[in-house]
Amino acid sequence: MNKRAQPAISGFFDEATNTVSYLVVDPATRDAAIIDPVLDFEPRSGRIATASADALLAAAHEAGARIVWILETHAHADHLSAAQYLKAKTGARVGIGAHIGKVQKIFSPVFEVTPAPADGSEFDHLFEDGETFALGSLTFEVLATPGHTPACISYKVADAVFVGDTLFMPDYGTARADFPGGDARALYRSIRRLLALPPETRLFLCHDYKAPGRDAYVWETTVAEERAHNIQIHDGVSEDEFVKMREARDKTLASPVLLLPSIQVNIKAGHMPPAEANGRRYLKIPLSIAEEAAKSL
Repeated sequence: MNKRAQPAISGFFDEATNTVSYLVVDPATRDAAIIDPVLDFEPRSGRIATASADALLAAAHEAGARIVWILETHAHADHLSAAQYLKAKTGARVGIGAHIGKVQKIFSPVFEVTPAPADGSEFDHLFEDGETFALGSLTFEVLATPGHTPACISYKVADAVFVGDTLFMPDYGTARADFPGGDARALYRSIRRLLALPPETRLFLCHDYKAPGRDAYVWETTVAEERAHNIQIHDGVSEDEFVKMREARDKTLASPVLLLPSIQVNIKAGHMPPAEANGRRYLKIPLSIAEEAAKSL
C-alpha cells in the first residue's frame, strides 16, 4: 500500500438533520467509500426520499469513482441511514463497528424487531478495533471510540479521521452519552484516544449545529484545535470533571426528533420493516404512558 496516498474528501451537509455524510475517493484507483449516508425522512407525513443519497451518487459519478464501501460510524439516532438504498445502487458492502450487537440487544425488545439475532448479521462487515482494510491504494484503520453508543467507531485514513458523533467543533463540545448503553467515562477515554493522534490530524465530524455566535456550518477541525479550544474537553480537563459536566448537561437535553424512527431502521443496517398484509411498511412508536393516564386509556 502507498502510505503517502491522500484521499479526496467531500462533505455533504443535510441541514434537516444537521448531519454530514462523506464521499472518500482514492485518486489512484477511483475506488470510493461513503460514510454516514442520510435517507431523507419527513416525520409528519412518513415520506421517504433519496435526494441526499442521490447527491452522493452523482458526485461519485462525476468523479469517475466506484463506491465499494458504505461505512457507518454507529447506529444513528438522528437520521435514517441510506445504506441499503446505496448498496442496491452500487453493490457496495455495508460496515459498522463489531459491537453493534450490544445496541441491537438494547433496542430490539423496545420495538419488538423480528427477527432479532442481535449479532449484527444485517451488516456485511463488522469492524474490530485496530482492523485495517483497503480502499484502492488507501489503507483505513478502525478505532473503537465508544461512549456515545457502545458500538461507535472512527475511521482513520492518511491524516484524516472520521469521528462520527464523538466530537463536535471546538466551540460546540462533544457528543451526549445518555442514550441506553452510553457512558460518559468511556466517551472521555475515546476522545483522549483521538486527541493523542498527531496535532495536524484532520478530524471530520458527523454533525454541526452552529455554536452561538457562529453563522456558518463547519465540520472539519484538527486534533490541535480540539486540544486547545474544545469548550468541554480541552487539555487540562480531567476525566472526573468531564463526566460530571457531561452527565449534568445530558439531563437537560431533549431526545432527538428522529430517535424512534432512526434507531429501529439503523440497527438493521438501514433495512425498512417488512411490509404488512396491506403492502405498506410501518415504523413503530413505543408509547410511555403516565400511570394516571393509563387507567383511563
